[in-house]
Amino acid sequence: PSGTAITLAESILKHSSISEWSIENQKEDALFIKVKREGEVPGTHSVTYGSAIDEIEIKHTAHNRKGFALGAVVAAEWIKNKKGVFQMKDVLSI
Repeated sequence: PSGTAITLAESILKHSSISEWSIENQKEDALFIKVKREGEVPGTHSVTYGSAIDEIEIKHTAHNRKGFALGAVVAAEWIKNKKGVFQMKDVLSI
């Protein structure tokens, strides 16, 4: 799975009784991450909650790579003269 998918899964697990994620749908007591890579598609991520009654979905679709490139430039400018290991949440102060 992508880094974004893993970050989403870990955020969900923080608020769940489930303790791990898996790309194996049959694995009981694990949050399932469906992975599908498609050629030149920049990225689509969906979080879906489904029950016997209904389904709720939150979806993000990147139409091109401009947002990723801008994020890389912002991170490069932010990290100048810093030492250590950082994540995008450090760059974005979240």
